[in-house]
Amino acid sequence: MNSIQEAGRLGHGIWLDYVQRGMFRSGEFRKYLDLGITGVTSNPTIFEKAINESHDYDDDLLRFARAGRTTGEIYEALVLEDIGAAADMLRPIYDSSKGEQGFVSLEVSPLLAFDTDKTVADAKRLFALLHRPNILIKVPATAEGIAAVRTLISEGVNVNATLIFSLSYYKKVMESYLSGLEMRARNGGDLSNVASVASFFVSRIDTAVDALLEEKIRSGQVQLKSLLGKAAVANAQLSYQEYRKIFQGERFAALLKKKARVQRPVWASTGTKNPAYSDVLYVEPLIGPETVNTLPPGTIKAFLEHGQCKANLCDTMPAAEETMKALAKAGIDMDAVTTKLLDDGVKSFSLSFEKLLKGIDNKKK
Repeated sequence: MNSIQEAGRLGHGIWLDYVQRGMFRSGEFRKYLDLGITGVTSNPTIFEKAINESHDYDDDLLRFARAGRTTGEIYEALVLEDIGAAADMLRPIYDSSKGEQGFVSLEVSPLLAFDTDKTVADAKRLFALLHRPNILIKVPATAEGIAAVRTLISEGVNVNATLIFSLSYYKKVMESYLSGLEMRARNGGDLSNVASVASFFVSRIDTAVDALLEEKIRSGQVQLKSLLGKAAVANAQLSYQEYRKIFQGERFAALLKKKARVQRPVWASTGTKNPAYSDVLYVEPLIGPETVNTLPPGTIKAFLEHGQCKANLCDTMPAAEETMKALAKAGIDMDAVTTKLLDDGVKSFSLSFEKLLKGIDNKKK
């Protein structure tokens, strides 16, 4: 049993944070599934690189261009084919796990991140076009996106609430999910066929917090060196504590009787960005039951080669709380950090999406 399969045995799914057409043709995607990968996530940055920086899509792109399709229509046709192919290959995992694993995520246009009604409409449209039970539609966890999550869940659309950085916003995401389930139940809807996960971003927090700490260290506060590379994992660990409070509480127990599913935390952005840190820093400490980690190919390789697989997540809460207290004492405002990260994340995905469309338009011409 490899480390990915061992993580699965502990109730922790490993998903691939990457998709590209050539993976299906070469058999690479099948190899990932054989290793124990149980899901796939995508985002505008992933598709921008896949489509604009490879030739995998050129034949189809040319065919669609000659047929008079618009740039937006070509983008959607290319992406839906990949997402559908991945979902079909993962369907046996979805079925055998009774809907706990085997999902593929596709993001609504990030240009709609601050428009609730348009996000709802786009998510419903994409979910209907893909017409598969193991599709999750990614919705950014802006205030407007969180409102959209409630509506989508109430209408039976599977949602991956993404770009979560702060505990306060995570609590709002969970509230939105529960409210959506309660609305669906009141309307006589089936709760057993609605799925949702909450993607809590990890490594970017260390990037931001470390920059603030290093500035203080350079000014003479050398005692703060011990906090470098600690904020992201601590923040995620405390989010899991909030998850357990909600989904082991009385309110969800009432929904559980109606066959509702938990909204699993997904650790996202878990590739290590600082070369001074372990390449599995954002994997090993976050293994625990009812969780998922979505890893880029390089991190999957590292975890298979030397990752240690233990259910560490439940035993680290006191240390995580101490870390956050120490950061606050050092003058690190986590609310300010996470607010900026959410804004930057939406902007980054929007730029990638616009770059993707421009690249398709250039190839089409």
